[in-house]
Amino acid sequence: MKEIDVLKPLNFLDMKISREISTDCLIIGTGISGLKAGLDISKEKKVMLITKNEMIETNTNYAQGGIAVVLSKDDNFELHINDTIYAGAGLCDRKAVEVLIKEGPERIQELLKINTQFDRKSNGELSMTREAAHSKSRILHAGDTTGAELERALSEAVRTNKNIEIREHNFLIELLDDNSVLIYDRIKKEFIKVNYNDLIFATGSIGRIYANTSNPEVATGDGIALAYRNNIELEDLEFVQFHPTTFYKKGVPRFLISESLRGEGGVLRNQNGERFMDKYHEKKELAPRDVVSRSILKEMKVQNIESVYLDMTDLDGEYLLKRFPSISKFCMDNGIDLTKDYIPVRPAAHYIMGGIKTDLNGVTSKNSIYAIGEVARTGVHGANRLASNSLMEGLVFGTRAAKDILKNKKNLKIKKEIISKKIDKVKITIEKVEKVKNKLKKIMWYNVGILRSKESLELAQKEINKLVEKIIEYKIPKEIIIEGMELLNMLTTGYLITEAALARKESKGAHYRLDYPPKEK
Repeated sequence: MKEIDVLKPLNFLDMKISREISTDCLIIGTGISGLKAGLDISKEKKVMLITKNEMIETNTNYAQGGIAVVLSKDDNFELHINDTIYAGAGLCDRKAVEVLIKEGPERIQELLKINTQFDRKSNGELSMTREAAHSKSRILHAGDTTGAELERALSEAVRTNKNIEIREHNFLIELLDDNSVLIYDRIKKEFIKVNYNDLIFATGSIGRIYANTSNPEVATGDGIALAYRNNIELEDLEFVQFHPTTFYKKGVPRFLISESLRGEGGVLRNQNGERFMDKYHEKKELAPRDVVSRSILKEMKVQNIESVYLDMTDLDGEYLLKRFPSISKFCMDNGIDLTKDYIPVRPAAHYIMGGIKTDLNGVTSKNSIYAIGEVARTGVHGANRLASNSLMEGLVFGTRAAKDILKNKKNLKIKKEIISKKIDKVKITIEKVEKVKNKLKKIMWYNVGILRSKESLELAQKEINKLVEKIIEYKIPKEIIIEGMELLNMLTTGYLITEAALARKESKGAHYRLDYPPKEK
């Protein structure tokens, strides 16, 4: 991949490190996995949490549906394991799946101890719903803002912890050679060298490299790009999940319409009001996400329409408003009463199953570096993630990484080195950065999206290389360092996903190639 090797940050920055700081464990990212690992490690060690935005601006905070766990009497581990492997198109690592599911109940008890408020029935029992490809109702939820509630509870615990230092608006630029990293503090406008014993990537998703996504602005593939630049092993990047139902209206940003609505009985209809999922899969609206997304695309093409519709109108309106308050409000703000009107929906990039390859403790191929949460490829999700397994993955593997770090005692060895670098290039502007980002998003959406082919993927590679050629003569000024660095990371991640998709000459789960259609069963 020589074409993008030029995108190394130090080639683009005019900088001088102003100071040097140290910590026992440095965690990049403040979603569910980073916060959980930080809390556990802080029992014995100093922890530094850094995030490029505000602490709560994470994919976790926007997660709606819930968190999957075996708690009810009519459910069991084996059923959940089988559901996960089925959804993952048989490519899940069974050992990783067993770890996820069998350790889940204990992680929920820990959340309850820090006052996490899940929905409960009138008798006080935890309320559980069902989502696509689950054989049982095992999804814990907090209204339709489950992720925000988890983020709140964990953040409050972190903010009151004296062993944890939080650095918001700090961006990880690059790994250095001696258990240290280079970060940029956007508030103080300074470059800082951070020394660590252990480093944890909890950097989240890649959704913002696509034109249509449910992800927040921060999801730009930073961890994957960093890992690639530093020869840390990556795997399964071709498996990008597209959520079937995001709100669609011209001029309105995509908004996730949770799978839980279909779990509660919502049905998909075309512009003629016809229910169509029975034509595509025996489980209809509760088929795996990749199936539902492709089915919606087919229906849109056949009908020559820009969206399909989610119909909730046959369900109890009062219950819907109580169960899905934020979705109800968003729809109402955009002229849709979900108790009376069909909701216009279409697929959008949502989640990546692949990422930095780890073992069952989050250990990567590079010494003292861990990866947890969505940036990690644990083997749990295979080719297609089962709904609501992601939040639990963050909890379980964040906990396991913390235990591994605490078990392996290390002493920080600081190598004094202050880097300064001056480069002579024309400054890139924010307008130029945004223009290239938008071009990349369109390339990825139309060529490396839900339906792919050798022709579309090769075209994407060619077009991404053209974008790279346009920016290699620029330097990134301080005032737009985060935006500029995101661009470098997005280009790198987009190219890597495209290359992985070209290499897998079959259709499997979320990776569907028109030139390699699945064999008839």
